[in-house]
This record gives sequence, structure tokens and C-alpha cells, in this order.
Amino acid sequence: MSLDRRSLLALSLATLAAPPAFAAPMAGRWVGGWASAQQIPEPHNALDPADLTDATVRQIVRLMIGGTKLRVKLSNRFGTEPLTFNAVHVARAVALGSAAIEAGGDRALSFDGQASVIVPAGAEYVSDPLDMPMPALSHLAVTFHLPAPPMVQTSHPGSRTTSFVAKGARVGDADLPDAKRVAHWYQLAAVDVLAGPKAAAIAIIGDSITDGFGVTPDTHQRWPDRLAERLQASAATRHLSVLNHGIGGNRILNDGLGPNALARFDRDVLNQTGVKYAVILEGVNDLGTLTRDAPATSEQHDALVRRMIGAYRQMAERGRARGLKMIGATILPYGASPYYHPDARNEADRQAVNRWIRTPGNFDAVIDFDAVMRDPAKPDRLRADLDNDGLHPSLAGYRFMGDSVPLELFR
Repeated sequence: MSLDRRSLLALSLATLAAPPAFAAPMAGRWVGGWASAQQIPEPHNALDPADLTDATVRQIVRLMIGGTKLRVKLSNRFGTEPLTFNAVHVARAVALGSAAIEAGGDRALSFDGQASVIVPAGAEYVSDPLDMPMPALSHLAVTFHLPAPPMVQTSHPGSRTTSFVAKGARVGDADLPDAKRVAHWYQLAAVDVLAGPKAAAIAIIGDSITDGFGVTPDTHQRWPDRLAERLQASAATRHLSVLNHGIGGNRILNDGLGPNALARFDRDVLNQTGVKYAVILEGVNDLGTLTRDAPATSEQHDALVRRMIGAYRQMAERGRARGLKMIGATILPYGASPYYHPDARNEADRQAVNRWIRTPGNFDAVIDFDAVMRDPAKPDRLRADLDNDGLHPSLAGYRFMGDSVPLELFR
């Protein structure tokens, strides 16, 4: 090969290897701004297939961190056939509990450059990035049109936020005054935002105490909501987002309302965008269901505690392997619960699990909700001023939980 030919070949290879001059790296970092845990809705929480035939669905989400761009993740996680979204739009919501959107602010999303997308069965699909600055704790309306309903719905029933379902293709309408109102989310998994270079997410996996049982829709009074407000109030922690992956009735070991925590850990924690911290507050439903319908033997009690601890260990090790700081939260007392009516042995199980959570080295840090929420005189029960029904905190209790989380854990 001549020198000229060698020089020409080297120049050609260098040109191919070099990135285009216009492909400058994107400033900032993608991080989850909002997300929810996905499940098949119970029959009373599912929509009639007729409601989702030629339907416009508008859903409101609260972004826990601000950013300059956004992208939306649609979900067909539990669907058994591909699901077509004809169009997906976003806009700033005017007010909680309303389907109205900001005048002139409606924006169309694209998927691989197209206005529509077909999401395969069991899959999720992320939109192309959209330039749309949104401040922290602001409300985004996500509106899509479905020509036909999913064969199996994917939902988050415990949205504590009003969604709107109307007939026809009306994704760009400024309001949907005739829409059906439901306090659930459907086929919507997450919204990512492009935030600052230090941006990171805190993924919280939990049950109804994290999902916010007893919280009035459109009020944002769950304990993760309060934690997010505190993080955004400080310049030292404003780069952090909170992703609530609570499911009411959820358990660590067995499916019930939603997949068990160990089964959904990868999706709801490890695969969340920009996640750096994980908080696990699960287990009261495992403890309570053991004896809810019939007594259990000592061997069954011991086996449950052992298996719960094993599942905690599995999640902690998986998270650490991905570089996450794993934070265990102690199980709250539930001795006054008329739903589970626990006895002394159930309380001994709870204490055994909490001892393991508190033991140094099992988690990277601990949030001791048991210590701050229990009644000092009756430590198997919630404090009266923070109690709703013996099992769940009251609204004051949720706020107290959010206020009691040490922000130093995330610095």
C-alpha cells in the first residue's frame, strides 16, 4: 500500500470514529421526576373496556424535581397484547382536581419521531425528549388517546390524584368538562426530567403506608410528598427527587395487591432513572396476614421472620451491587389494628425483624419510623395523636413521618 493510500485510509477511519461536530453532550442529567408502581387493578378499580375505547385519558402528576426537558414513559407492563397510543400530549395543569390545562401550553410528544406508538405486551416505552422547562413540585398533565382498550389494564389504583377519561380524540382540548373522574392512574409509569449534573432520585418501595391510605385525593399529604417538599426547600438537597413506589396491601414475599416487593424491586428501584438511594418500608402486611384468618404455629412464625429477613438481604445486596445507598425503614406498630388483630407473638415477629433492620451492616442506614411513631406507654401501638385506624398513620402521622426523615441520609 502506498503512503498516500495509507494516509487516506487513516484519515477516513479517524473521520468515522470522530463524533459529529453538532453532537455536543447534553447538559445535565436525566432523573426520575415522577413515577408510580404498576399493577393489575382490582375489578372495582379497573375501568370498563368501553371507557377506554376511542378514549382520551388525562392524568395529573406532580414532578418532584425541576428540569429543562422531559420525557414520558408509557406502560403496557401487564398487557397481553400490543397497545396503541394514537397521540400523547403534555401541558401544565391549571389546578388540582381539574382537567384544565394552561392556555397555549399544549405540546405533542413523539416516539422515535412519530406521533403514535405501539407498546408491546409486557413492555414500557419512553418518548423522545421534549424541551419543556418545569419547576419542582409543579403539576404536569399527560393526555393520551387510545383507539382500543388494553386486554389487561396496567394501573396504579392508589394515585390519590384525579384522572379524567373522555370519549373521542381530544388530547389537545384545553379542558374536558364532561370527562369521567377517577382517582387512579392508567398505562402511565414515569416522567423523567433533565436536571442538574448532581441530580439523583430516591426510590421508596412500600405498602399502603407509603401509598398514602386515608389521604384525600389532590392534596399531596403522603409522607414521601412531605419529604420531597423538605428536600426542595433546601439548596443542599434540591437536586434530589422522590419516587413513590408504594402499593396498598403490598407484601415482601407474596403477591396480593400488586407483585411482591422482591419481584418488583428491579423495576421499581434498580431500573428507575437516576436512582441513587433506596428506602424499603415493607413487611407489616406479611406479618399481619400470617394469622389474620387462623392461628399459626411457632415454626410458621419463625419461618416468616427468617424469610422476610432473607428478602431484605436480597434487596440490599442487589441495590449495593448497582451502587445504591440502601436504607431500611423499621416496621411501624400495628397492635391496635382491627384488620389484623395481632397478638404477642405477632409483635415479637415485628420486633425481631426490626432488630435485624437496625443491626449495623445489614443496611447502609436506617430510618427508625417505629421509634418515632410508637406510643411510649404501649410500644406495640401507634401514638394516639398520629394514628388513623391502628394500622395506618393519620394525616398528621404522615406529615410527622416525612418530617422525621434525616435529610443527612441523602447528602
